[in-house]
Amino acid sequence: MRALAACFLLSFPATGPCRAAEIELRFDTLERIVSEQVFTQDGRKYVRGTPSARCQFAYLEKPRIGEANGLLRVQARFSGRSALGVLGGCVGLGDSFDLTMAASPVVRNGAIGFKDINITTAKDSFYIRRVRASLTQAFAKDVKLDVKDQATKILEQTREGASYKAELASFVLNEIHVKPGALVLVVDFHLVVR
Repeated sequence: MRALAACFLLSFPATGPCRAAEIELRFDTLERIVSEQVFTQDGRKYVRGTPSARCQFAYLEKPRIGEANGLLRVQARFSGRSALGVLGGCVGLGDSFDLTMAASPVVRNGAIGFKDINITTAKDSFYIRRVRASLTQAFAKDVKLDVKDQATKILEQTREGASYKAELASFVLNEIHVKPGALVLVVDFHLVVR
């Protein structure tokens, strides 16, 4: 954040771009961003079906984010059912269990994406193995976190009584590093202060 503040102060008298600033995104803050962007249906992320589907659904909930051996670690609770509706009940496979995903965060289309994903569970079954394979594929392809909106809110935030206004003209996410306690984003941005 010191680099971000330095870039802000340096760009105040001029409108030139600031290069390679680091934003340290603490894991508790990242959990709030993930909840706002991904776990949007009553604190759940449906990966199959909808809240009204009784026999065909799958969702994740209660995400906790941390670091493990230089990788981003996401722990969550999975609940799912792959069954047929028969006489008002559901007949088929289903389970609820805790899982842990470890992955390397990467820049994907200007947002945080994931690669080298490994999902582990404490228990194992045919259904759980299918869930792990499906979630690995989904996280690699579909899940991304946009940080530009949060950066815009923070950098353009007007202070009470301020005689200036800041506008984020550009924001490019270049690299991502995991360290204990935080995700470090290396960004280039252009902040115009009027």
